[in-house]
Amino acid sequence: MPTDVGHEIADALAAVLRRSARTHLYELLTSGLDDALDAVTYPVLSALARTGPCSAAGLAEEIGLDRSGVTRRASRLEAAGLLRREPDPADRRATLLTLTEAGQRVIAATRERLAGHIEASLADWPDDEARAFARGFHRFVTEGFLRPE
Repeated sequence: MPTDVGHEIADALAAVLRRSARTHLYELLTSGLDDALDAVTYPVLSALARTGPCSAAGLAEEIGLDRSGVTRRASRLEAAGLLRREPDPADRRATLLTLTEAGQRVIAATRERLAGHIEASLADWPDDEARAFARGFHRFVTEGFLRPE
C-alpha cells in the first residue's frame, strides 16, 4: 500500500469531522421537516434512533454533550412531539428518552435525504467505482480503528 494513503484518508476525515461540515450536513437533512428539528437538535434525535431508549446522561456520552445540553434539546423535541420521556423500568427514579412515531418518521426522512445526497454526489462516478467505494468505506468504518466498540 502506498504510504500516502493514510495521509489522504486522514485529511478527508478531518474535513468531514469539522464542526462546520457537520452543521452544514445537519441543516441539509433537517431543513423544512419540523420547526424543532435543526442542526442543534438533530444529533439528539439521530443518536436516540441509533441507541433506542436512553437516559439523558447516556445520550450525552453518545453525542459528546453534557447532560444539561441534551436535556434542553430533548425538551424542545418533546414539545414538538418527536420524543417522549418514560420511566426507566430498571430504575423508577430515572427517565428514558424515546422516539415517538413522529420522531421515527422524521428520522426516516433525514436518512432518505442523506442517502439521496450521497447518491447525487456519486452520480458521475462509474457504477463499479461507487459500489467499491461504498463497500470499502463500510469496511473501513466497521473493521478499521474507528469501528464501534
